Amino acid sequence: MRGFDELQAREIAAGISAGEFSAREIACASLDAIERRDSEIGAFLQVTPELAIEAADRLDRARASGDKLPALAGVPLAIKDNMNLLGTRTTCASRMLESYESPFTATCVARMLDAGCLPMGKANMDEFAFGSSTESSAFHRTNNPWDTARVPGGSSGGSAAAVAAGEVVLSLGSDTGGSTRQPASLCGVVGMKPTYGAVSRYGVVAFGSSLDQVGPIGRTVEDVACAMDALTSGGRDPLDAMSRDVPADFLSFLDMPLDGLRFGIAPTLMEVEGLSPEVASAQERASRALEEQGATPVEIELPHLNAAIAAYHVIGSAEAFSNLARFDGIRYGYQQPGCKTLGQQISRSRARGFGAEAKRRQLLGAYLLSTEAYERYYIAAQKARTLITRDYEEAFRQVDVILMPTSPGVAFRFGEIEDPTRMYLSDMFTISINIVGNAGISVPAGLGETSHLPVSAQLVAPAFHDRELLGWARALERGLSGQAGSQTAGRVAPDFAGRGGEIA
Repeated sequence: MRGFDELQAREIAAGISAGEFSAREIACASLDAIERRDSEIGAFLQVTPELAIEAADRLDRARASGDKLPALAGVPLAIKDNMNLLGTRTTCASRMLESYESPFTATCVARMLDAGCLPMGKANMDEFAFGSSTESSAFHRTNNPWDTARVPGGSSGGSAAAVAAGEVVLSLGSDTGGSTRQPASLCGVVGMKPTYGAVSRYGVVAFGSSLDQVGPIGRTVEDVACAMDALTSGGRDPLDAMSRDVPADFLSFLDMPLDGLRFGIAPTLMEVEGLSPEVASAQERASRALEEQGATPVEIELPHLNAAIAAYHVIGSAEAFSNLARFDGIRYGYQQPGCKTLGQQISRSRARGFGAEAKRRQLLGAYLLSTEAYERYYIAAQKARTLITRDYEEAFRQVDVILMPTSPGVAFRFGEIEDPTRMYLSDMFTISINIVGNAGISVPAGLGETSHLPVSAQLVAPAFHDRELLGWARALERGLSGQAGSQTAGRVAPDFAGRGGEIA
């Protein structure tokens, strides 16, 4: 018997094409892994065995007919539950949308399915993507596969945990302030935020429209590159006004040499309060791994980055207030029974349908867009956004990418951080990339020396240099694999490896 825990996306597709195993066997192995492991993880809100088996059987029939199979044929995929998929509910982990049936399939999901992925189910998340720990889900929490007493990060915690627990090979998350990269970091997998506009958001429930970006999570950089090839296939999506054509063939950049290239390091980022020694050590290992492959470190300055968290929460909350206004118990969402007036219908439906964090963000957004606060806070945040953008532009005149932490520490225990403002600080290294729209990726950098939990390094590239970013990420992954204690790329969390998911 052979498990698919150790298989990468291309290996699965190649094995199916060669007849080593069938797509149905892969689907059953993934479903078996979910059945055996997810009671402890809680990565999924809805498992879709019928859709997965149906897709697998189509692939097996195509192979039997001699047809060429797509690039990701038979690769199990988890889909964050803010992305529509026909035949599933799209709840955004909220009571407000608990019974909402997807009327169509989001473009990003459709492109992954067209590439041959098997839809295994909808992944848990923080309600409407408001959070950094997946604790604000209205239905249940998701546990970190490396230590089930700890958070998996968020808001795409279910997507990251499903990959780290070996339930699926790839997943889709959405990243508004770090929500693919931060949970990928805490779960020891690879998570990417593509350039704003590189991947269509049509069919994805919006949080912050100027910040949101769909991104893939995988076991390795190669898996993520395969997903990016699928997500950008077909070019610009006419259904998303912000979608752009991007250069394809991400896989061809994975062997990109680093000789003569430069990466930036901002010393002030390594001095911020809350940065753990384990993460600082991971940055040193990452820098050394890049230098050993011919890249040159260059010190840079990002002087306005300390304003990023404040600017993000002003802009994000204002946009969230606008986007979630439609969920009023009349047009969309939960409808409170027994209301006698329109005012009662709206207020009681929203009070029952939304959780605490969703209410907090919308109340803040309503205030920030008020006449009293608009100039003082919202306009100031947009000015800060411009300054941060200029900082990055200046830095990228000196370097090709920037190396920085993804998360200030390892996964924290449930209940350890109760103050919302302290929780927001867990995204301190990821938020600025969403404000600017650049591409970023989190790469596993081994385990912390004391905690023995995953740590990571983040690489940031200029907008629409996503292919080059993946080349740097693969080089970092390759360099770290040769360092003692750094070999976590492609590994399933030890407690879950081999438990179910066998291929006959």
